[in-house]
Amino acid sequence: MTETAVVPRRRSAWRWLILPILALLILGIDQAAKHLVVQRIPPYQAWMPAPALARFFNLTFITNTGAAFGLFQDRSLVFVIVAVVISIGIVLYLRRIPHEEWLIRVSLAMQLGGALGNLVDRVRLGYVVDFMDFHMWPVFNFADTFIVVGVGLLAYCLLVRPSPAQ
Repeated sequence: MTETAVVPRRRSAWRWLILPILALLILGIDQAAKHLVVQRIPPYQAWMPAPALARFFNLTFITNTGAAFGLFQDRSLVFVIVAVVISIGIVLYLRRIPHEEWLIRVSLAMQLGGALGNLVDRVRLGYVVDFMDFHMWPVFNFADTFIVVGVGLLAYCLLVRPSPAQ
């Protein structure tokens, strides 16, 4: 009987740990990619990993002291404070979301991992490292990608998808 009581607790603890692990994995992917870019591409230079795709995509190392798309340049301190507040809010809110709402939880973990990735850059470097250049869109990074996909997934869950209770 004691063993049966232990299993649900472990399962519950594991469920709670999956999302911080996902956020840390996203943070790790983002920081590893940025490290490679900083080590291998000079600032404001481009590298074409696939010359056949150079018309559409290349890696361009730029620094960004502003928000997405280079808006509001030279306000890193403001964005550090915003990222810390948002990250704390996500962590606190995650605990209130039922485990059955796994898609919402994953979307918030993606946003948290992305926010932390850009926060680490701002605190460590004073700017965010951007490098994915599709030419028709401002240069961005993996953290930005996870934030945007996470927000889109959250919007889908809240606006389009039927709730599990229905």
